Order: sequence, then C-alpha cells, then structure tokens
Amino acid sequence: MESQITEKALKLMEITNWKLCNHCLGRKFSRIIEGEDNKNRGKYVRKVISKSDYSALDKDSCYVCGNIFEDVENGIIDKITNKIAEEEIEFETFLIGCRVLPEIMVREEEIHKSMELDVENIKKEINREIGKKLASELQKKVDFEYPDIIITLDFVKDKIYHQINPIFIEGRYRKLIRGIPQTKWPCRKCRGKGCPGCDYTGQMYSESVEELISAVPLDLFKGKGSKFHGAGREDIDVKMLGNGRPFVLEIKEPQFRNLNLETLKEKINKHAQGKVEVSDLKITGRKRKGIIKNSSKDTYKVYRAIVETEDEINEDKLVELKSLDIINQRTPKRVSHRRADKIRTRKVRQVCAKIINSTRFEMVVECEGGLYIKELISSDEGRTSPSVSEIIGRKAVCVQLDVLEVHIKI
Repeated sequence: MESQITEKALKLMEITNWKLCNHCLGRKFSRIIEGEDNKNRGKYVRKVISKSDYSALDKDSCYVCGNIFEDVENGIIDKITNKIAEEEIEFETFLIGCRVLPEIMVREEEIHKSMELDVENIKKEINREIGKKLASELQKKVDFEYPDIIITLDFVKDKIYHQINPIFIEGRYRKLIRGIPQTKWPCRKCRGKGCPGCDYTGQMYSESVEELISAVPLDLFKGKGSKFHGAGREDIDVKMLGNGRPFVLEIKEPQFRNLNLETLKEKINKHAQGKVEVSDLKITGRKRKGIIKNSSKDTYKVYRAIVETEDEINEDKLVELKSLDIINQRTPKRVSHRRADKIRTRKVRQVCAKIINSTRFEMVVECEGGLYIKELISSDEGRTSPSVSEIIGRKAVCVQLDVLEVHIKI
C-alpha cells in the first residue's frame, strides 16, 4: 500500500512542483486511505514520503488552493457567527456553500484528469469542513434537503451571503362572512397599479382571506412577504364552514421561526374579527404546499345550497335528485376567462333535499372536488349535464351557497 501511495504522491509532486497543502494532498487519496478527514490523510502521505527518503511537501504555498484552507480553519467561523448575530437570524438547520476562484477549480480538474482521479472537488471539502465547525460552534444541524438558512462564502470577494428559506404553516380556515375573496384580487382596470376605480388600492376588494390570515404571521416572523396556497377556493359570496378548508401559508425570508402556534392562532383570529377563523396550525415542509394546492381531484366536498325555482316544486320532485351521479361539466361561462375550456367529469356521492317553501328548497351535496355547484344547479345553459334544473324540469338557480366540509385524502 505504501509503495502505491508513494508512486501516486510522486506524480502529484511532479505536477504541482511539490506545492500542496495537507487538505489538497489528502483529498487525492480519499478513496484509498482511511481517516477522519483529508487533512489527516495528507499528513499520513507526508510521513510515507518521508520514509522513502523524499523531501517533505512544502505546505506554505499550495498549488491547488493557494492556502484557502488557512481561512477555513482560522477566523471564518467567527465571521459567520458575527454576521448571524448582527442580522438576528433564528434557525435550527443550515447548509454551507462557497465560491472560489475559477483558477482553483481549473487546476484541480487538470490534476484529476491527468491522474484519472475520481474524488470530490475542493468546494465540497470546504463546505463540509466549515459545516462541521459551525454545527459544533452553534449547536445547529446541517440539512442537505431543506435547511432553514443557506450560508454562502465568497472567497473571491471576501464576503458572506445568506439565503433564508421560507417557513410553511399548514392549517384550516373558516370564512364566516360573504363578500371577501380567498386571495388578493388585483383591480381589473389597472391590474394592481392603482386607479380611481379601485380607490388607488390596486385591488378589487379591500381585504381577503389571505390578507386576514397572513398579516399577523408576517409581523411576528418578521417575514418579507407571503403566499397563500389553498386546497381549492370558494366563491366570494360563499361561506367556508364546518372544520374549514386546508391551506398552507408561506412566509418568505422569516427572521424568526420559533413561535408558539397556539398563540399565533389566537392572534390571527383576533385580528380577523370574526370574518375568518383558523385552526390546526402546524409547521410543515415545502412539498406540502404543492400537495394542498393540487389536491382537488383527491378530495370530496360537502355543500349546502339554497335553490330557487321558477315554478313551484314539491317533495316528490326533490326525491329525483338522488339520481345525480356522474356529471359532465364544461368549464362554466363565469370562469372561462381564467380556466381552460374543457369538459370535466365529476361524481356526486350523495344528495339530500328538503322544501323551504313552494319555490325554494335546501340541498346538501356531497361530491368530488372540482365540481361547480352553482352550475350543477342551473345547468349553465346546458354546459352541465345532468343538472338539478334538468332533473326537476324547472329553471333553478343557487341563491346561497356554503361549503360544509373539505376532505383531503392525502
């Protein structure tokens, strides 16, 4: 083994003019020499060469890295911790990245090619060594998948950058009044710029479920923005009742991350003043927002509708509504400007109806997510079939609608 190491080391010396630090030397032997790190592997190789009567490697001026590891080992951790302290960033997990001079990467790649080496590059070692030191210093964990913060060391400009990843809060909301949209609705005339028509607010409506929920977390987490992801949406004139609709609130670049969620819930509900109410708050992962947002086909929903008919209706006719099953629904006219024009097939699982008066009845529908209930009732000029109007033989319209339950299977 030592003869193989000596032979390989001598070739390295010839290429680098005997100028390699222990890190850059040991990295070339990482697959054949055991050890806790490349620095110690480099020390071992020096001893092997010394036994073979070859002069020790000059560690004062590394051909590959230009002694960048001196910065890694001396002072860089203090610079990072000082910057974090100045910014008052709260985090539990982190990941290190770095930028080095292009010449360093070129020199190393040339060595790897000429000696046919399949070993990690210098940036991976720098990231790992700093990560180990910082984890020990701050008692935090390295997370390669989704860290709270990414710290980038720019050795070219001698700067430290950081990227704070969003925090995701999952929960359910109830909308207890009519007349507010789920998310911000830019003014149709000025497209959010501000005009006389929207009183220069840039919005069609003065408030939304999104704004009522996000205002408090944005303030408490000291975030720089937010984004609301709901499991479908109800119309502006529809209440969301029952145990609420699932949502994920994304808080961008939060300065703080560790807050009591029960306290947060209470503050949000107090701020919303009975218009919106949240529950079941929990911290979740990035992937969950996509699952929630695209869950329509994997949900069933329960609606309560007040239906008004053009002609009188009786209980016998309402019994026929139980025949509603597979619905073919072309994109409704009222949403055709923002939805693809296609026919969707959805299943009605159950229908219950009761008379209110001679031209009005209440209907509770349990169905697959994505079914437009107002059009299920009116038929939308035949675009939805079968429909309530079609089955009872009378023109019918939905005059009031509430969502009673949103059930996600995933």
